[in-house]
Amino acid sequence: MHPYRSHTCAALRKSDVGQTVRLSGWVHRVRDHGGVLFIDLRDHYGITQVVADPDSPAFKLAETVRGEWVIRIDGLVKARSEETTNKAMATGEIELYAQEIEVLSAAKELPLPVFGEPDYPEDVRLKYRFLDLRRDTLHKNIVKRTQIVSAMRSGMGAAGFAEFTTPILTASSPEGARDFLVPSRIHEGKFFALPQAPQQYKQLLMVAGFDRYFQIAPCFRDEDPRADRLPGEFYQLDVEMSFVTQEEIWETMEPMMTSVFEQFAEGKPVTKQWPRIPYDVAIRKYGSDKPDLRNPIEMQAVTDHFRDSGFKVFAGMIASNPKVEIWAIPAKTGGSRAFCDRMNAWAQGQGQPGLGYIFWKEEDGKIAGSGPLAKNIGEERTEAIRQQLGLEAGDAAFFVAGDPAKFYKFAGEARTRAGEELNLVDRDRFEMCWIVDFPFYEWSEEEKKIDFAHNPFSMPQGGLEALESQDPLSLKAYQYDAVCNGFEIASGSIRNQSPELMVKAFEKVGLSQADVEERFGGLYRAFQYGAPPHGGCAFGIDRVVMLLVGAKNLREISIFPMNQQAQDLLMNAPSPATPTQLRELALRVVPQPKKD
Repeated sequence: MHPYRSHTCAALRKSDVGQTVRLSGWVHRVRDHGGVLFIDLRDHYGITQVVADPDSPAFKLAETVRGEWVIRIDGLVKARSEETTNKAMATGEIELYAQEIEVLSAAKELPLPVFGEPDYPEDVRLKYRFLDLRRDTLHKNIVKRTQIVSAMRSGMGAAGFAEFTTPILTASSPEGARDFLVPSRIHEGKFFALPQAPQQYKQLLMVAGFDRYFQIAPCFRDEDPRADRLPGEFYQLDVEMSFVTQEEIWETMEPMMTSVFEQFAEGKPVTKQWPRIPYDVAIRKYGSDKPDLRNPIEMQAVTDHFRDSGFKVFAGMIASNPKVEIWAIPAKTGGSRAFCDRMNAWAQGQGQPGLGYIFWKEEDGKIAGSGPLAKNIGEERTEAIRQQLGLEAGDAAFFVAGDPAKFYKFAGEARTRAGEELNLVDRDRFEMCWIVDFPFYEWSEEEKKIDFAHNPFSMPQGGLEALESQDPLSLKAYQYDAVCNGFEIASGSIRNQSPELMVKAFEKVGLSQADVEERFGGLYRAFQYGAPPHGGCAFGIDRVVMLLVGAKNLREISIFPMNQQAQDLLMNAPSPATPTQLRELALRVVPQPKKD
């Protein structure tokens, strides 16, 4: 017999009754039932119940074992009685009667519990991540992550893609965050950068003629922690294709990702035909470029209903500024003063002056609007708003006024709040869409100049002629995001493969041709020697896994994550370099003055 196991802890079934077998694993828990010991033995695959009664030669040693000890057990497989069968366990029809136990490794008192998975401080969980990973939910999440990645690889292979590995030590690239720099020992005073994404390399692969590339790519960004991204590093399904339109990229990736979601959705519906929503439409309807389409609320402009109306606040704003619009947030079933007051109080808590509202109720056989706004604008305008929004008695509408460029995010948050408060969001489904036609440039208030709104390597719609003749802030790009349940899960574009167009695009943000050649020399040179039209995208693996397992935190689907302060508590990183290491790299640490 094998020195440690003949079966795993998930393998035994009723057909194995009568066999003498050997199992090894961790002691999940020990229960004493009137002198008979029950040990739940756990390994990577599952749990088997082991029984040691006083007549067993293994009983004396069984009395000493504790949780998370690693033990080997030889025993006889027996069938459980019908009343003691555990249908929740794969091995629930049998139990193992212990004949011999060997302690392979004892465990000290645990710094955090494994059995039962109670809430525990995150710093302890991360410091002892090897114990945390034994917890059933986290263990299953990590296993499912590997299965999801495997399904992605299979899907990409079936679609004719080949996986290529790009360098980790590379040059700095403008991907929207700070680089992690790696000092070069051989080239004193010079630095490599860890890739924020394999963007330039995958484009170079297209220039090199490889046609369909993908990679499960590690990406590194030295940015402040965010709720939807782990600090330091993340993984993406990176994709690039040659001789394609953006529609062909959507048509290729959409069914593949739909299939991945369906495999792991546990029966929840998944969007089969992803709608394509222009960026401007998404902002006006949902107040966000990553809308949660499970929320049925769609905002509408109702400016004309308030123009020259008796509600002087809105009417005055409209008259004094042509940019002013009034947006309505319809709220089905929200037609009570109590709910409207709660929404108004929430808006004030967000730093807003308030949230105007109308709610409708049935009076004397007809639907009438209530609230201060309804009284001010009158019955006819109130009814026109109700008709436009398709509302009935028992419904409400909230109103936001001003320049949409300044208030759309708050309006989107109000839409989300109303949908959640009223239980309008169908949480048991995966709603996908593509957000398309992103702006090519945006105004940077911080730097007081225009900057790229998305990927700087994208193709502007209209090409060189549009770049030379149009207002830069009016330009659209062949750029798109994939969104699921309010999370951006992918981003991509058709690339700009023209050297002349590339220089012109960067000149608009203040970079010269010399700057382009210095910063992106490899790509710029490659485009001089026959570059095919190409494009691609990258799906965030961490976010996809988080959605599919229903986790609220990215650390619940990552094997060895950092904490929110970008520290690895398990390995104690980052840590100071030794004087010898610094000397070899010709570096000196200069302490920064502490800020008050």
